Amino acid sequence: MSWIDRLQVRWKVGSALQVVMILIVFACTGFTVLFIKRPLFEYWFPLGDRPLWASTLYWILIFPVYNMILLLYGFVFGQFYFFWEFEKRFFKRIFNIFKQ
Repeated sequence: MSWIDRLQVRWKVGSALQVVMILIVFACTGFTVLFIKRPLFEYWFPLGDRPLWASTLYWILIFPVYNMILLLYGFVFGQFYFFWEFEKRFFKRIFNIFKQ
């Protein structure tokens, strides 16, 4: 069984093409988050001196931004339903951890 077949079974999707599209969405989202960091910090701190609080704030705020970008790319690539369900499962797990 190939790794694409294993992902297809794990994610419960219909075809190998859908697995590839999902992987493309994850890649595009990651690259987008990577590429927006530098311009933001150059705009906020033009002298290049980044305080620790700015990096910490970035990592806290990038979490919801990443999830919104993930849904946006999921919509663009026709995989919105998969990523909507993925987000619901993800947040359900996170909030169950905080309840304990």
